[in-house]
Amino acid sequence: MFTILKKDLKTRARLGVLRTPHGKVLTPAYVFVGTYGRFLHLEPKDLKKTKSQIFIANTFHLWPLVTNTKSYKPKAKSYGSFIHDRFGMKLPVMTDSGGFQVLSLAFGDKGKVGKFMTGDAVVATSYKRTKIRITQKGVYFKWKGPDAKGIEDPRFRNQASLGRNRDKKMFLGPELSMKLQRKIGADIIFAFDHITSPLDGFAYNKGAVAMTDRWARICLKEHEKQSRLRKRSGEPRQLLFGIVQGGVFPELREQSAKSIGSMPFDGFGIGGSYTKEQIANVLKYITPYLPEDKPRHLLGVGKVEDVFEAIENGIDTFDCVIPTREARHGRLYTRNGRLDIRRGAYTKDQKVIERGCGCPACLPGGRRVQHTSKAIIRALIKSEDKELNAAGQRWCLMHNMWFFNNFLEEIRNSLANGTYKTYKKKFLRRFK
Repeated sequence: MFTILKKDLKTRARLGVLRTPHGKVLTPAYVFVGTYGRFLHLEPKDLKKTKSQIFIANTFHLWPLVTNTKSYKPKAKSYGSFIHDRFGMKLPVMTDSGGFQVLSLAFGDKGKVGKFMTGDAVVATSYKRTKIRITQKGVYFKWKGPDAKGIEDPRFRNQASLGRNRDKKMFLGPELSMKLQRKIGADIIFAFDHITSPLDGFAYNKGAVAMTDRWARICLKEHEKQSRLRKRSGEPRQLLFGIVQGGVFPELREQSAKSIGSMPFDGFGIGGSYTKEQIANVLKYITPYLPEDKPRHLLGVGKVEDVFEAIENGIDTFDCVIPTREARHGRLYTRNGRLDIRRGAYTKDQKVIERGCGCPACLPGGRRVQHTSKAIIRALIKSEDKELNAAGQRWCLMHNMWFFNNFLEEIRNSLANGTYKTYKKKFLRRFK
């Protein structure tokens, strides 16, 4: 399943291969987030041109789609699962457990609390979760339903829109999360965990670690049941990753890593919340206590600087919405840093986004097709015409995805030839 090909002598970085039922992934690798099992404005043929190896979809938002049998019918030439039909291509796919989305509903109108602490938030104070109720079995909450705007396929829109005007009483726990992820059909799935807020103190995180352990054991037991069902129907076994929690507290992170690491998971995810500056320290408390021969995934982190920190601390894969979310707003990545294509400075700029880039936007499309200039992309993405705007977003998405995939490919090459530190220094000197 996972093979380490080479280890860096100066860091914990490792070069590897992760094998799944739908293909292999060369690691370290970037995992792009396709929330509803697809990327708006991109076709499967577009994704193939971005060097993408693996994607992650959202169990919480796919929930109503896979539970309504009338809303989904397999395509004639199916890849064998709901999620692979959605992406329309045979590539490895992950799904999260849905726990993070439940947390996002917890605080109501007190301000959104995400993975990272921002603004004037006060550390070590536990906000009362007024909108959800956490029990030993799972989480009870109210939800209006998914946003149909994220779903292009008309087969799914009616189902996604149900209940959007009123709160529905809902429940999500470890058993249900496993069942949903089995129906979705991803190659790699995650255990249901108790994620915490950056505002939560030691006591709350301690309880969350204990609950995550309890739910992890339930997930393993349910996963075995689901694996037997998949085997009977000829479906390949899904790889299950356990989640390490503990916030920013070394004692709790070590405790969680030892406990989750001792369980028979196929791999491990590092979850929870912390400040941006604490990523490296959090990872240092965890990776020494996880099995060396199993893959490690960092959930929800993926800026350029964070990628280096993660890899140097033994992380093999990581997912983040940043490349695609910023692309849809015209913010593009280059070796010299980011640029905002919407700025007036690019109105008449006939140059490509980045010279030497191999993405579809920067390369000529054929003998008679010239490159797509900054001026053209700016005009498209600023257009009020939906189709033109979508065309602009398409170019930006393919560029950013290619940039990050090529970036990771270069890191893998540097690990292979023993020049990782030199590569990192040279890259960051230019990337500003």
